[in-house]
Amino acid sequence: MRSSNPVFSRRGFSRDNGYAGFNTAPQAGGAAVGTQGSPYAQNPYAQNPYAQQQYGAPPQAPATTGRMTMDDVVMRSAMTLGTVAVGAVLAWALLPVSSTSYFLAIGSALIAFVLAMVQSFKRTASPALILAYAAFEGVFLGVISEMYNAQWNGAPFQAVLGTMAVSGATLLVYKAGWVRVTARYARIGLAIAVAFVLVMAVNLLLVAFGVAPDGGLRSMGPLGAIVGIIAILLGAFFLTLDFKQIEDGIAYGAPREEAWLAAFGLTMTLVWIYVEMLRLVAIFSSND
Repeated sequence: MRSSNPVFSRRGFSRDNGYAGFNTAPQAGGAAVGTQGSPYAQNPYAQNPYAQQQYGAPPQAPATTGRMTMDDVVMRSAMTLGTVAVGAVLAWALLPVSSTSYFLAIGSALIAFVLAMVQSFKRTASPALILAYAAFEGVFLGVISEMYNAQWNGAPFQAVLGTMAVSGATLLVYKAGWVRVTARYARIGLAIAVAFVLVMAVNLLLVAFGVAPDGGLRSMGPLGAIVGIIAILLGAFFLTLDFKQIEDGIAYGAPREEAWLAAFGLTMTLVWIYVEMLRLVAIFSSND
């Protein structure tokens, strides 16, 4: 199955060439859920690109040399998120709140977007490219966080706590099995996500042309709060897809360098949640 995240959809974490496939997750004994009587049940690594292209064997223990482990994912994620944090702290400390800083933040965001797209279309992970993306993303977050803090004191700190709470709760729900990440679950979630992005794009155009005053759907009122909550829930949905993709990548013996892609994808999702959380905190603070 392909994640909504363009990084995971490019290579490695998808076991087929279509948009479904969570029902072929490896289970104890080498069988797969829902594959009885299928070619995969007779050949348990028929849909494993790592077994076919690199190793030529069924899934093995993640500890096998050269294969991705959870420790690899955690370490790369810490490095990537750490780079974002350092960039944000430096931008906050060195760049005063001004129109110049605002345009610098927009420029950093655009550069980060371009770097993200370049990495998304590369066939292999580039640690330098990923860390550069994280650095520019950090500058963007640092500037906008300082701007929000100047108007709503403490908003960035609350947004960080909120992002941690959403991420932790999502991981708990996922690991507890309260949410089953299936192809149907992903299709429904992605349909909602696409609709959300399209509506936000139309809203942006209406605001730009003065048709929707005060931000339209992204206003600082109750409607804006509802939209923000929906966006955060979508971020949590993306996290469940990312968790599943990483879990399957480890189980199927993904090469170790894929951990950089996992870290990259998780960072993008967490940035999404933080930005939306920052807006939501500001809205609630404005209505106090």
